[in-house]
Amino acid sequence: MKNFRRPPVKVGDVRDVKIEAIGSGGDGIAKINGFVIFVPGTKLNDEVKIKITKVLRKYGFGEVVE
Repeated sequence: MKNFRRPPVKVGDVRDVKIEAIGSGGDGIAKINGFVIFVPGTKLNDEVKIKITKVLRKYGFGEVVE
């Protein structure tokens, strides 16, 4: 049995993040405490406020709110 760490975010959380990379599908990638968040419609080095829309075991999704 693997030691499972809970994600550091939950659906509805609003966070300020910096887009650190771009995924293969073109979505921006931010990290919160090492947890990957995909943010559509962003570019590398964008600093944005996002709302978490979906959280899976290894990664999550967010949308820009401002």
